[in-house]
Amino acid sequence: MDESAPPTNRETSPAPLPPVAASRYAVFLMVAGLACLLDLVTKSWVFSWDGKLTGHVDWLWPGYVGIQTSLNEGALFGMGQGQVFWFAALSCLAVVAIPLWLFAWRAAHDWTVTLCLGFVMGGVLGNLYDRLGMPGELWPGYHPHAGETVYAVRDWILLQLSDAWRWPNFNLADSFLVVGALVLMLRAFTEPAPRDAALRESETTQEGPAHSGRS
Repeated sequence: MDESAPPTNRETSPAPLPPVAASRYAVFLMVAGLACLLDLVTKSWVFSWDGKLTGHVDWLWPGYVGIQTSLNEGALFGMGQGQVFWFAALSCLAVVAIPLWLFAWRAAHDWTVTLCLGFVMGGVLGNLYDRLGMPGELWPGYHPHAGETVYAVRDWILLQLSDAWRWPNFNLADSFLVVGALVLMLRAFTEPAPRDAALRESETTQEGPAHSGRS
Protein backbone atom coordinates (compact mmCIF):
# COMPACT_ATOMS: atom_id res chain seq x y z
CA MET A 1 0.00 0.00 0.00
CA ASP A 2 1.35 3.46 -0.92
CA GLU A 3 1.81 5.33 2.37
CA SER A 4 2.12 8.65 0.52
CA ALA A 5 -1.41 8.37 -0.85
CA PRO A 6 -3.79 11.00 0.50
CA PRO A 7 -6.25 9.84 3.15
CA THR A 8 -9.68 8.82 1.98
CA ASN A 9 -12.86 10.65 2.92
CA ARG A 10 -13.67 7.83 5.31
CA GLU A 11 -10.44 8.45 7.21
CA THR A 12 -10.88 12.22 7.47
CA SER A 13 -14.62 12.47 8.14
CA PRO A 14 -15.53 12.96 11.83
CA ALA A 15 -16.80 9.95 13.70
CA PRO A 16 -20.58 10.00 14.23
CA LEU A 17 -21.81 10.72 17.72
CA PRO A 18 -23.50 7.85 19.56
CA PRO A 19 -27.27 8.09 20.22
CA VAL A 20 -28.41 10.30 23.08
CA ALA A 21 -29.39 8.34 26.19
CA ALA A 22 -33.05 8.38 27.23
CA SER A 23 -32.05 9.89 30.58
CA ARG A 24 -30.97 13.11 28.84
CA TYR A 25 -34.45 13.50 27.30
CA ALA A 26 -36.03 12.95 30.72
CA VAL A 27 -33.75 15.45 32.48
CA PHE A 28 -34.27 18.11 29.83
CA LEU A 29 -38.07 17.76 29.90
CA MET A 30 -38.15 17.75 33.70
CA VAL A 31 -35.98 20.86 34.08
CA ALA A 32 -37.82 22.77 31.35
CA GLY A 33 -41.23 21.78 32.71
CA LEU A 34 -40.42 22.67 36.32
CA ALA A 35 -38.84 25.99 35.35
CA CYS A 36 -41.86 26.95 33.23
CA LEU A 37 -44.31 25.85 35.92
CA LEU A 38 -42.49 27.77 38.66
CA ASP A 39 -42.46 30.90 36.52
CA LEU A 40 -46.16 30.74 35.66
CA VAL A 41 -47.26 29.89 39.20
CA THR A 42 -45.34 32.80 40.74
CA LYS A 43 -46.65 35.21 38.10
CA SER A 44 -50.25 34.14 38.67
CA TRP A 45 -49.84 34.36 42.43
CA VAL A 46 -48.30 37.85 42.47
CA PHE A 47 -50.67 39.25 39.86
CA SER A 48 -53.64 38.05 41.92
CA TRP A 49 -52.76 40.53 44.69
CA ASP A 50 -54.73 43.74 45.20
CA GLY A 51 -53.08 46.87 43.89
CA LYS A 52 -51.29 45.28 40.95
CA LEU A 53 -49.91 47.56 38.23
CA THR A 54 -50.23 50.62 40.48
CA GLY A 55 -46.50 51.09 41.07
CA HIS A 56 -46.81 49.95 44.68
CA VAL A 57 -43.79 48.03 46.04
CA ASP A 58 -44.01 45.29 48.66
CA TRP A 59 -40.51 45.37 50.10
CA LEU A 60 -38.79 42.12 51.07
CA TRP A 61 -35.55 43.96 51.86
CA PRO A 62 -36.55 47.62 52.26
CA GLY A 63 -34.86 49.82 49.71
CA TYR A 64 -33.22 46.95 47.83
CA VAL A 65 -35.45 43.95 46.99
CA GLY A 66 -39.20 44.06 46.50
CA ILE A 67 -42.23 42.91 44.54
CA GLN A 68 -43.67 45.34 42.01
CA THR A 69 -45.90 44.20 39.15
CA SER A 70 -45.50 45.54 35.62
CA LEU A 71 -46.26 44.49 32.05
CA ASN A 72 -43.48 44.38 29.49
CA GLU A 73 -44.28 44.46 25.76
CA GLY A 74 -40.58 44.07 24.91
CA ALA A 75 -37.78 41.67 25.74
CA LEU A 76 -35.27 41.49 28.59
CA PHE A 77 -34.74 44.82 30.34
CA GLY A 78 -37.64 46.33 28.39
CA MET A 79 -35.83 46.41 25.05
CA GLY A 80 -37.92 46.51 21.87
CA GLN A 81 -41.14 47.80 23.39
CA GLY A 82 -44.21 47.08 21.28
CA GLN A 83 -42.57 44.29 19.28
CA VAL A 84 -44.27 41.56 21.27
CA PHE A 85 -45.28 39.45 18.27
CA TRP A 86 -41.75 39.46 16.85
CA PHE A 87 -40.45 38.27 20.20
CA ALA A 88 -43.18 35.62 20.28
CA ALA A 89 -42.06 34.41 16.84
CA LEU A 90 -38.42 34.25 18.01
CA SER A 91 -39.55 32.30 21.07
CA CYS A 92 -41.38 29.79 18.87
CA LEU A 93 -38.22 29.41 16.80
CA ALA A 94 -36.21 28.74 19.97
CA VAL A 95 -38.73 26.10 21.09
CA VAL A 96 -37.95 24.19 17.88
CA ALA A 97 -34.21 24.92 17.68
CA ILE A 98 -33.26 23.92 21.24
CA PRO A 99 -34.48 20.28 21.02
CA LEU A 100 -32.93 19.98 17.55
CA TRP A 101 -29.57 21.11 18.87
CA LEU A 102 -29.77 18.83 21.88
CA PHE A 103 -31.10 15.64 20.35
CA ALA A 104 -30.84 15.77 16.54
CA TRP A 105 -27.32 17.23 16.68
CA ARG A 106 -26.67 15.39 19.96
CA ALA A 107 -25.38 18.25 22.11
CA ALA A 108 -27.29 16.51 24.93
CA HIS A 109 -24.27 14.22 25.43
CA ASP A 110 -23.01 17.09 27.61
CA TRP A 111 -24.79 17.23 30.96
CA THR A 112 -24.09 20.95 31.44
CA VAL A 113 -25.52 21.83 28.04
CA THR A 114 -28.59 19.67 28.70
CA LEU A 115 -29.32 21.30 32.06
CA CYS A 116 -28.68 24.85 30.87
CA LEU A 117 -30.87 24.48 27.81
CA GLY A 118 -33.55 22.96 30.02
CA PHE A 119 -33.59 26.16 32.07
CA VAL A 120 -33.50 28.30 28.91
CA MET A 121 -36.42 26.34 27.44
CA GLY A 122 -38.42 26.77 30.64
CA GLY A 123 -37.81 30.53 30.55
CA VAL A 124 -38.72 30.77 26.87
CA LEU A 125 -41.99 28.87 27.42
CA GLY A 126 -42.92 30.92 30.50
CA ASN A 127 -42.60 34.25 28.69
CA LEU A 128 -44.08 32.87 25.46
CA TYR A 129 -47.25 31.98 27.35
CA ASP A 130 -47.63 35.63 28.34
CA ARG A 131 -46.85 36.99 24.88
CA LEU A 132 -49.50 34.81 23.26
CA GLY A 133 -52.21 36.45 25.37
CA MET A 134 -53.17 35.72 28.96
CA PRO A 135 -56.77 34.62 29.55
CA GLY A 136 -58.52 37.05 31.87
CA GLU A 137 -55.66 39.59 31.96
CA LEU A 138 -56.79 42.94 30.50
CA TRP A 139 -54.98 46.23 30.09
CA PRO A 140 -55.88 48.72 32.86
CA GLY A 141 -57.78 51.94 32.18
CA TYR A 142 -54.73 54.19 31.77
CA HIS A 143 -53.33 52.14 28.86
CA PRO A 144 -54.18 52.98 25.19
CA HIS A 145 -55.49 49.41 24.79
CA ALA A 146 -57.55 49.53 27.98
CA GLY A 147 -59.90 46.58 28.34
CA GLU A 148 -58.14 44.50 25.67
CA THR A 149 -56.34 41.20 26.28
CA VAL A 150 -52.75 41.67 27.42
CA TYR A 151 -50.03 40.44 25.07
CA ALA A 152 -47.09 41.23 27.31
CA VAL A 153 -44.78 39.58 29.82
CA ARG A 154 -45.66 39.80 33.50
CA ASP A 155 -42.72 41.10 35.53
CA TRP A 156 -42.66 41.35 39.31
CA ILE A 157 -39.15 41.16 40.79
CA LEU A 158 -37.64 44.53 41.72
CA LEU A 159 -33.94 45.05 42.53
CA GLN A 160 -32.29 48.38 43.23
CA LEU A 161 -29.22 49.85 44.91
CA SER A 162 -31.00 53.14 45.57
CA ASP A 163 -33.99 55.10 44.28
CA ALA A 164 -31.66 56.55 41.64
CA TRP A 165 -30.47 53.14 40.39
CA ARG A 166 -33.18 50.58 39.79
CA TRP A 167 -32.84 47.41 37.71
CA PRO A 168 -35.68 46.86 35.20
CA ASN A 169 -38.36 44.61 36.68
CA PHE A 170 -38.08 40.96 35.68
CA ASN A 171 -39.49 37.50 36.48
CA LEU A 172 -38.24 33.96 37.08
CA ALA A 173 -38.33 33.13 33.35
CA ASP A 174 -35.87 35.97 32.70
CA SER A 175 -33.65 34.63 35.48
CA PHE A 176 -33.64 31.12 34.01
CA LEU A 177 -32.82 32.49 30.55
CA VAL A 178 -29.94 34.68 31.72
CA VAL A 179 -28.37 32.15 34.08
CA GLY A 180 -28.63 29.33 31.53
CA ALA A 181 -27.09 31.46 28.78
CA LEU A 182 -24.25 32.70 31.03
CA VAL A 183 -23.33 29.19 32.16
CA LEU A 184 -23.31 28.04 28.53
CA MET A 185 -20.93 30.87 27.63
CA LEU A 186 -18.60 29.98 30.50
CA ARG A 187 -18.83 26.32 29.50
CA ALA A 188 -17.80 27.18 25.94
CA PHE A 189 -14.59 28.85 27.16
CA THR A 190 -13.60 26.37 29.86
CA GLU A 191 -14.64 22.88 28.70
CA PRO A 192 -14.11 20.79 25.53
CA ALA A 193 -16.70 20.87 22.79
CA PRO A 194 -19.73 18.57 23.32
CA ARG A 195 -18.72 16.46 20.27
CA ASP A 196 -15.24 15.84 21.69
CA ALA A 197 -16.60 15.01 25.13
CA ALA A 198 -19.21 12.63 23.68
CA LEU A 199 -16.65 10.81 21.54
CA ARG A 200 -14.29 10.38 24.49
CA GLU A 201 -17.19 9.09 26.60
CA SER A 202 -18.12 6.61 23.85
CA GLU A 203 -14.52 5.43 23.48
CA THR A 204 -14.21 4.93 27.23
CA THR A 205 -17.42 2.88 27.30
CA GLN A 206 -16.26 0.69 24.42
CA GLU A 207 -12.77 0.14 25.85
CA GLY A 208 -14.03 -0.72 29.31
CA PRO A 209 -14.97 -4.38 28.69
CA ALA A 210 -11.81 -4.99 26.66
CA HIS A 211 -9.54 -3.73 29.43
CA SER A 212 -11.44 -5.46 32.20
CA GLY A 213 -10.17 -8.87 31.11
CA ARG A 214 -6.52 -7.92 31.28
CA SER A 215 -4.39 -8.97 34.22
